[in-house]
Amino acid sequence: MSIKNIVALVIVVLLTVIIMQNTDRVYFHILFSTVYTSKVKMLLPVAILAFILGVLVARPKNKKYNISEHYDDIHGKEDPNTLSDEDRDYIS
Repeated sequence: MSIKNIVALVIVVLLTVIIMQNTDRVYFHILFSTVYTSKVKMLLPVAILAFILGVLVARPKNKKYNISEHYDDIHGKEDPNTLSDEDRDYIS
């Protein structure tokens, strides 16, 4: 198992323990209303929503840019051999 899988498993186990220990009924004030429900019914959707948001934020970007190709396209560097004859004579 990879480190990523182990961390995910530990988080799931901890989340399950926390949710199962909070089964008592409480009042929740949601916007302008008061709801009397168990903590499990509130903690579970919040955990699922947090997971979905984490997946959306952590997903890779659609397109990767190669900066050197982008720079060459902008500045018209088509010929990689830009040395003059005089420069070539000096180097050799």
